[in-house]
Amino acid sequence: MPTILLSAPYMIPFRQAFQPVFEHYGLDILQVKVNERLEEDDLLALAGQFDGTLCGDDRYTARVLEACVPRLKIISKWGTGIDSIDQAACARLGIKIGRTPNAFTLPVADTVLGYMLAFARRQPWMDRAMKSGQWQKIPGRSLSECTLGVIGVGNCGKAVIRRARAFGMTILGTDIIEIAPDFIREYGVEMTTLEDLLQRADFVSLNCDLNPTSQHLVNAHTLSLMKPDAVLINTARGPVVDETALVSALQNGVIAGAALDVYEQEPLPSTSPLLEMDNVLLAPHNANSSPAAWERVHWNTLRNLLEGLGIACADLSDWRKRIAL
Repeated sequence: MPTILLSAPYMIPFRQAFQPVFEHYGLDILQVKVNERLEEDDLLALAGQFDGTLCGDDRYTARVLEACVPRLKIISKWGTGIDSIDQAACARLGIKIGRTPNAFTLPVADTVLGYMLAFARRQPWMDRAMKSGQWQKIPGRSLSECTLGVIGVGNCGKAVIRRARAFGMTILGTDIIEIAPDFIREYGVEMTTLEDLLQRADFVSLNCDLNPTSQHLVNAHTLSLMKPDAVLINTARGPVVDETALVSALQNGVIAGAALDVYEQEPLPSTSPLLEMDNVLLAPHNANSSPAAWERVHWNTLRNLLEGLGIACADLSDWRKRIAL
């Protein structure tokens, strides 16, 4: 009977609902307490105890993976991003990786638009003023008057652009790979350099993967290129932004504001200066919030696990029809 480490924070609350499925496929579940993710030391303490895992952003470093073989066969990631997994080490050790591409494109894109509207129309700040007894007309602006710069024109970046086009925004894009020309023409995107985008955009949305080319892509230098009234939005990965440099830029008026769903350290430490800033909107890595998307990812993550273990799962769709999550 394969033992499965269940550590995906969004899946753990549904453990009991999935229990008949686990039993049907002969899976023994090892569940541990998780606060956002398991770090390297957490996983090393569990090494050799499981054959597969249903995981979130757990830190599967080469050291962890080497300690987990030969027993570990499949890492089934709940979600899309696999930057927390050493993919080269997995390939070397024969460990499969499963994920759900395009898992949360729509809710993430909605989140970006929500942040832009909040900053442009100043709604959170007017609400705060009203509730403190102030009748204060805070100036705003229309999104149609603004330029959006999208860094990373993949699935999420394209979804953001589609929404922004409906609001009449001027749209700039940049990416390290060539973007399909039909998409660029249809949505009127001006593809340009990172430096030019930063200098011209009123809102900069980070929608790129975390990889060696994007680690600290936003740093003291790139922040200095942005307009003083510009807003940075990060719904991608925390380490794309040098958080220390961002805090300094916000404190010193280099940029006007930021909206952050992800951070270099998660959960965000209670000592972070970001928590005290009036020009920052924060969320707890929750841009993927969508029950419909979650359900799809739950089942796809389980399917990836079973296939990675070599377990026939043709009837998994039947289980999905019978179980209400």
